[in-house]
Amino acid sequence: MCVLGVFQSEISEIKAEKKKIFVSGATGKTGKRIVEQLLAKGFAVKAGVRDTDKAKTIFPNTNQDLQFVKADVTEGSDKLATAIGDDSDAVICATGFQYSWDLLAPWKVDYYGTVNLVEASRKVGVNRFILVSSILVNGAAMGQLLNPAYVFLNAFGLVLVAKLQAEQHIRKSGINYTIIRPGGLRNDPPNGNIVMEPEDTLSEGSISRDQVAEVAVESLLHHSQSSYKVVEIVARTDAPKKTFEELFGSIKERRHYRPHDLGGFGLGAALQFSYVMY
Repeated sequence: MCVLGVFQSEISEIKAEKKKIFVSGATGKTGKRIVEQLLAKGFAVKAGVRDTDKAKTIFPNTNQDLQFVKADVTEGSDKLATAIGDDSDAVICATGFQYSWDLLAPWKVDYYGTVNLVEASRKVGVNRFILVSSILVNGAAMGQLLNPAYVFLNAFGLVLVAKLQAEQHIRKSGINYTIIRPGGLRNDPPNGNIVMEPEDTLSEGSISRDQVAEVAVESLLHHSQSSYKVVEIVARTDAPKKTFEELFGSIKERRHYRPHDLGGFGLGAALQFSYVMY
């Protein structure tokens, strides 16, 4: 074989080895950044979107490593399994309900939608799952019931409770997970360094969506340090800059699921608490 032929063969092998990541919620404010950073880091991306035509306007630049597939997390795991396919190496869930008068929307998207994604991943043999969740999802067990952020967010159909239930399903499923709980999401560029804490630690703070996307992508690049972990992240200007090995390495692995106090504060407990309060 000539030198050129050998070179082309090596290039083909490199392309064949490129890992493909399925991103749900790829056209959202955080999801879009995750897609962009994955491509920048050399991953191929299968973007799960409800409207492929709209997605192509959000990502106008042609990229051979970016593929759009129709995927609605509320339509069940079978359709999602087809969308994810057997060529995906991991799934990142960056979905979130759209604010509306439908108080069940958080449960349709943030709970059942996430459960559908997990079950779809298992059906096609994908064993790596990254979830973008939120701090304060377990606010009840943290003693943060009167925290303004906890009260405000749960006013929209108990969205934090729905997210916590989704997290619990992931942790009981046996899938290799990283659950990322960011503080308040900012659209502006990063301001400050990332602070990473264990679950049920942070009750305030904010972070740029760019940094949330970065943590999601780096959790794939630092697989051994980030597996089976729940991490809470904010950004602080006075925080020292740390490597992702240091950040993920500071969090204990939670391979075995262990319910929190109040049984994780599920929907039944939430309704019971509401009854007592009023």
